[in-house]
Amino acid sequence: MSKKSTYVPAKVWKWNAESGGRFAAINRPIAGATNEKELPVGKHPFQLYSLGTPNGVKVTIMFEELLAAGHKGAEYDAWLINILDGDQFGSGFVEVNPNSKIPALMDRSGQETNKTPQRIFESGAMLLYLADKFGAFLPNDPGVRTEALSWLFWQMGSAPMLGGGFGHFYAYAPEKYEYPIDRYAMEVKRQLDVLDRQLADNKYIAGDTYTIADMAIWPWYGVLAIGDLYSAQEYLDVKSYKNVQRWAKMIDARPAVKRGKMVNRTWGDEDEQVPERH
Repeated sequence: MSKKSTYVPAKVWKWNAESGGRFAAINRPIAGATNEKELPVGKHPFQLYSLGTPNGVKVTIMFEELLAAGHKGAEYDAWLINILDGDQFGSGFVEVNPNSKIPALMDRSGQETNKTPQRIFESGAMLLYLADKFGAFLPNDPGVRTEALSWLFWQMGSAPMLGGGFGHFYAYAPEKYEYPIDRYAMEVKRQLDVLDRQLADNKYIAGDTYTIADMAIWPWYGVLAIGDLYSAQEYLDVKSYKNVQRWAKMIDARPAVKRGKMVNRTWGDEDEQVPERH
């Protein structure tokens, strides 16, 4: 066990120094823009401002699946937002997403009829917005739709434990601490078990139909299971979750997923990077 911490929190927290770790330079306790910078606008109906992290990949997979299904109105420009450079704090980005997190999306498809462009922020909201707009990947049957939405919101509530919790302390924190790593590893393994039990009796997350629930969950938990997220596969024994493995590999084999996970990606093998899509 680690020795007892001598840290005693102050009565009132103050921002005195960078928090440390890989993202210390961009973390701050206030919102809003730090500089004036307009966002570029391309020729397609949808303008996506993002990065190829799990939350960004959810949306590019959805766009690629829509296009593969024949929805030509889903054409999109994907602009790279470099979060380490602080692009998310530019005034134009903050106008689209006041939370300064990727992804951010503008629907400009109604401009020919003088319709005001619609902003959408939060990746789950984008998946739901696009599913409703195109009538795709979210069944009309009330029961199946509700099941898919339940799993969509499960992902939105659970992934911070994986990313901001386990991922931060296991991979990015300036020092390794036993308590937070153990705490979040336990929770991530519980979440994997939740998925494994659900997938024991279901082909896809919400049943027999591929939905936005799969698109939301796969970039986090599917990539954790079969990829290299946080280099934690052995530590979390992800291969023991056989049903998650089966599902994750099945989703990974989809051509639209293969394309979607490359968009706004700027690391790894060069042939797997498409920094911007126009």
